[in-house]
Amino acid sequence: MTPTFMGRLNAARIQALLPTRTDVQAMGRQPRRDVVAGITVAIVALPLALGFGVSSGMGAEAGLVTAIVAGAIAALFGGSNLQVSGPTGAMTVVLVPVVHQFGPSGVLTVGLLAGVLLIALALARAGRYVRYVPVPVVEGFTVGIAAVIALQQIPTALGVPVPEGENVTLVAARAVADFAAAPRWPALAVALGVAVVMLLGARWRPVVPFSLFAVAVATIVIELTDLPVAPIGQLPATLPAPSLSFLDFSALGALLPSAVAIAALAALESLLSATIADAMSVDQRHDPDRELFGQGLANLVTPLFGGVPATAAIARTAVNVRSGAASRLAALTHAVALVLIVLAAAPLVAYIPVAALAGVLLATALRMVEVGSLAALARSTRRDALVMALTAVATLALDLVKAVILGLVLAGALALQAIARSTRVEEVALHADRPIGDHGEEERALLTEHIVAYRLDGPLFFAAAHRFLLELSEVADVRVVILRMSRVSTIDATGAHVLGDAITRLERRGIKVLLSGIRAGHDQVLSTLGVADHLRRDGLIFPDTPAAIAHARGHLRQSGLPPFSGMLRASPEPPG
Repeated sequence: MTPTFMGRLNAARIQALLPTRTDVQAMGRQPRRDVVAGITVAIVALPLALGFGVSSGMGAEAGLVTAIVAGAIAALFGGSNLQVSGPTGAMTVVLVPVVHQFGPSGVLTVGLLAGVLLIALALARAGRYVRYVPVPVVEGFTVGIAAVIALQQIPTALGVPVPEGENVTLVAARAVADFAAAPRWPALAVALGVAVVMLLGARWRPVVPFSLFAVAVATIVIELTDLPVAPIGQLPATLPAPSLSFLDFSALGALLPSAVAIAALAALESLLSATIADAMSVDQRHDPDRELFGQGLANLVTPLFGGVPATAAIARTAVNVRSGAASRLAALTHAVALVLIVLAAAPLVAYIPVAALAGVLLATALRMVEVGSLAALARSTRRDALVMALTAVATLALDLVKAVILGLVLAGALALQAIARSTRVEEVALHADRPIGDHGEEERALLTEHIVAYRLDGPLFFAAAHRFLLELSEVADVRVVILRMSRVSTIDATGAHVLGDAITRLERRGIKVLLSGIRAGHDQVLSTLGVADHLRRDGLIFPDTPAAIAHARGHLRQSGLPPFSGMLRASPEPPG
């Protein structure tokens, strides 16, 4: 390849990662809904940003700056229309040891390095590979992070100085011992009160920002009663000016491992959050490489203003979607609203007690753990339960990147073992093994009736499941899709979840989905995880394909639907 050709290739690659005219046009379609959603997210994000800033060791100001700067840049340059970025609990888990060892300059430097790494991953088109992370690894990772976040809040919630040490479990134990020696009940009451209000409020009215309400009430009570609970302290009334003075080039080599961990965490959390946002919406689909580029740019710029490393926040993104966001304007509004809060209410924010923020993060950690989902996953298969448990324990005992690597290695080994066990030799009658051409007439008849039958062969586990989803999502111009499951050799939790996503996407497009030939062991996995429960309830799961085809034809006759004028773009398996 000539240098000129390579230059054009790189220019085209960079161009593909930049915002498009379509992004701008989308922001003008439903501006009122987006502005309302953005303001709602900002109200939810304020106490979280302050809390994560304090928890990271960099202070409330750093958390607020991160939510503003990273939130705006990632909204403009990221790959999702619905994503909201800022400081997160997972990041604080990585940052606390960096603060202890290298100080604030180390945190800012490591954030900038992580931004460079994320941009490099985007240019290398690495975004597609995150989708292969199995569901048990993600769930175990989430449980471990939630446990670490909760343990980090123990000293502040108890009102004692943070003991020395990097192991969060030992630090929390020492804080409990210090509290037992000299109890500080006001701080504990504030933290528990805020957490209880948030948890109960989320059950009663999920869309109401009870975190801000609880923090405001706690602040007023502390000020009126003059209880000995430490406040956040004075915040600047304006954003700090950008500066490179924090860079410590002598420590770049020592900080590189932490930068790799932060970049890996930002990539994983952002792309998982974008996937969840897609699933919560009807017609949204993110660009994984653009998402990495946007997060990289955000982490490259945010340290210049004194902010900590950022990533997409699943909780804030979910609030954004539920509030009716339709474009990037919502996330931009969230950043602008936080700027206005800094300009107008910085003196009031300074009075917020740190124990109240500890309560916010305790409740956030508890809400990260979906007990029902974990229980269902643990019951689905023993190997999924083992992967989830190992990842959770490793996240708590080691660090986040090592935990994910261990989870992936174990998931891969167990999946290969399942494939090896599922391999077998079967005696097949000659007439049952006819070539595809022998089914031509029946296949053409089904296509004329706009019924497509897909046969799933082999394992439906984490390594192959997403490819299946992408292929199935492209089916068009059909009324009924029959998924033939009799030749699925093994299915894990990720495969089951992806199957459920595929069914949901097809049904949202008005396509009726039927399942046939599910094996008993696989049906147990699906029912345990709640996949296709509505199909089972409505009698749309059949023992064999002929029964499913007969039902599909009956459904079309009863519906009286007119035939399509277009041609099928999918290449279905024959129905025999």
